[in-house]
Amino acid sequence: MTAGSRPQHHSETGKRWDITDVDEWGPDDHELGATIPDAGNSVLNITGGWRSMLPVIDCDKCDGCLLCYFYCPDASIFIEDGKAVGVDLDHCKGCGICAKECHAKAIAMVAEKKE
Repeated sequence: MTAGSRPQHHSETGKRWDITDVDEWGPDDHELGATIPDAGNSVLNITGGWRSMLPVIDCDKCDGCLLCYFYCPDASIFIEDGKAVGVDLDHCKGCGICAKECHAKAIAMVAEKKE
């Protein structure tokens, strides 16, 4: 089953996502919480400019749990081959949730140097 075929939560209809196979989901099957499907959404608006802290990923430490990806409120974690490999700096606001959720300590928050 693909993410697009899962019913989305809607309070009026009582529909909810089918998460019975959640332990098998990867980044391609997970519904992104930060993606707004309407025109003018955050994908079209660069929002990372006010960030003061920058997440830096140590790909060698990443164990592929994908918690950073699932918890990122801006859908800013890039995943390749089941591991975090980078950050979308156009949309990341530097909140640090990804680093907080990373039990492998593969993400460090560092002060961003603005030019």
